[in-house]
Amino acid sequence: MKAFLSICLILLTVQSWAQTPPGKEIQIKMAVLAAPEDQRANATVYAFDGTLLRKGSNQTVCLGDDPSREGLSVSCYHISAQPFMERGWALRKDGKNAQQVFDIREAEAKSGKLKLPDSGSLLNALVADEKDINWTTGEVKNSYTRSVIYIPWATAESTGLPLKPAGPGLPWIMDPGTHRAHIMINPARD
Repeated sequence: MKAFLSICLILLTVQSWAQTPPGKEIQIKMAVLAAPEDQRANATVYAFDGTLLRKGSNQTVCLGDDPSREGLSVSCYHISAQPFMERGWALRKDGKNAQQVFDIREAEAKSGKLKLPDSGSLLNALVADEKDINWTTGEVKNSYTRSVIYIPWATAESTGLPLKPAGPGLPWIMDPGTHRAHIMINPARD
């Protein structure tokens, strides 16, 4: 019985450790991996929940990984998207689901209450599989980065972009005609 209880205690300890986010410096190190290299040192960095980890001095804002999900997923974007991001954080904290967040931000953008990202502002999202991440050192192997260029309200007709990629790495428009319209660029994976 003691052996069984010891095993259960070890499993609970390992499970709670696996769900604990890495320290602040590691979160920052990993979050800025999505930024262009020349913008990393001076980027502002937030934890996934919107907690400020580091105030930067350039136009780049990075968002850390969600520790409740397996693998790594971080992003960096132009500062003009910050009001849009902050509104999403607030709505999710209020318990809104993804569709409600979309609908509320859409209505607020149409009314002028919510400032949208500048047309042409960039967001990069970097992901990696759990097996390729060292959560202690912040080292990441075999990551993959895709890019988004915000073009609010744009459509396939106004841009000439297709509604789905015509081939690996080719751009396409997602969420056309909405506040969240953007060009997707998904490079081919190795």
